[in-house]
Amino acid sequence: MTDTTAISAWTGTIKGRPAPGATAERRRRTRARDIRAFTAITGDRNPLHFDAELAAASVFGRLIVQGGVTSGLLNALVAEDLPGPGTVFLSVEWSFRRAVGVGEWLTARAEVLSVRDDKPICTLATTILNAAGEPVLTGRATTWTVPLRRAAPDPEASDAA
Repeated sequence: MTDTTAISAWTGTIKGRPAPGATAERRRRTRARDIRAFTAITGDRNPLHFDAELAAASVFGRLIVQGGVTSGLLNALVAEDLPGPGTVFLSVEWSFRRAVGVGEWLTARAEVLSVRDDKPICTLATTILNAAGEPVLTGRATTWTVPLRRAAPDPEASDAA
């Protein structure tokens, strides 16, 4: 594979080709409104997320956010920071290690493990830590970064679409 092939596979990607070993982090605090928003999208009304009394009597001892709220921080990290805009997940393999309560600070981290030369595809190590530095999610993800180019406006296009 030539350097030209490696460069052309990543041509048009906004942040370009990341290097193995590159890392990015994003930090966020969970909120009760995250539970409501996730429920509005998915319909997940598990009592562990909504019924404080039942949740307090559970093994978790408190209300917890849905796993999708926790892993969602990685969606933002991958799409905004590393590899960056235009990036989508092709596959993920995540283990949820600890429950996350409302009001907890989380830090999501991604590290580039490998980058394909022939396609804008990366393998990432992914981790989310709580404020105590304990992993709440660990695993790997494979991403594809779509080259984003603004198309010229089509004068034939209808506004009715």
